[in-house]
Amino acid sequence: MPWTTPTLRAVRQMVRDDVTSALRGAAMVGNNALRVMSDAQGGLAHLILRYIDWLSLQLLPDTAETEWLDRHGNIWLVNSDGSTGRKDATYSEGTATFSGLQGLAIPIFTELTAPNGFGFQTSEEILIGAGPTTGAIEATDPGAAGNLPPGANLSFAVALGGIDTTITVVQLVGGTDQETDDQLRARVLERIQKPPMGGDADDYVAWTLAVPGTTRAWCAPREMGMGTVTVRFMCDALRVSGGGFPLQQDIDGVKAYLDQKRPVAVKDFFVEAPIPEPINYTLHIINDNLSIRQQTEQSVAAMLFERASPAWSASGILQPAQTIYAAWVSEAISRVVSEFDLTMVDHVMPNNGALAVPGTVTYI
Repeated sequence: MPWTTPTLRAVRQMVRDDVTSALRGAAMVGNNALRVMSDAQGGLAHLILRYIDWLSLQLLPDTAETEWLDRHGNIWLVNSDGSTGRKDATYSEGTATFSGLQGLAIPIFTELTAPNGFGFQTSEEILIGAGPTTGAIEATDPGAAGNLPPGANLSFAVALGGIDTTITVVQLVGGTDQETDDQLRARVLERIQKPPMGGDADDYVAWTLAVPGTTRAWCAPREMGMGTVTVRFMCDALRVSGGGFPLQQDIDGVKAYLDQKRPVAVKDFFVEAPIPEPINYTLHIINDNLSIRQQTEQSVAAMLFERASPAWSASGILQPAQTIYAAWVSEAISRVVSEFDLTMVDHVMPNNGALAVPGTVTYI
């Protein structure tokens, strides 16, 4: 049976019994000095036992809390930027348009602010032209909240004479939040359970996940023929507006890092974004309402996040893109409602690059 810390009452009684035994049956009547000292020692012993109980959870990464989990991460993991452990938040960067009197210059590092309070700055000197002028900007605060959509407005922290106060975002991407405890824990356990093997499929997955912004990755050796390696990955937090599918710049960044890590003997090496494959179904729910619909769709989406994958390798054997079975969808829905009718057939992926994503739900 697993160890369980005794209650304070039990520890105090054990100390009393031990003292009584050592003193050959000395009585502990009422609140005499012997009993008070025994109970005080029992309280201290109980605190020590509780600390040992807590410490036992920190010694292994699957139960470690944040501070200790970071220690495990720093021991086991090296990231693509050379840092160890938890992947830090990154800064968004991009471009915006500025307007004002032609010929005026906006100095480099001019501070800008967003309505959400996020800080930005110009990353080059911007000379205002005859019309709206595009200039490079970057976030001064890290995190995904710095990824603003095209058309969003920024403003100067301090107004500049002759320059319009409203700045329009053209593109701001690349900001990621710091890696969460669950994400870090998963990488540490993956590293322990699947140690480096000099370039097998698991190594490619670990290398890919070491790149900031990546959250899921799959490796398919020999998919394109003998001697080839194909890597696909997702950026679920970084590219949330696009369903988590990476952009070309993300693909280029991952490929550049993998080129530094992979064996030189690989014949052909491919890094690609998965291809979204919507999963559609028809559903009739007894006692239907909008809240239940939302919950069932969220449950199915969580199932797809966990189970869906493009082609990957298992024990050295190439596995095709994961078929999504109707029974899986039914199981996910049953976690929310017990009475429903699902109309769906098993959804076989059309190609090895396909990744199942939530599609259209028709309610009847």
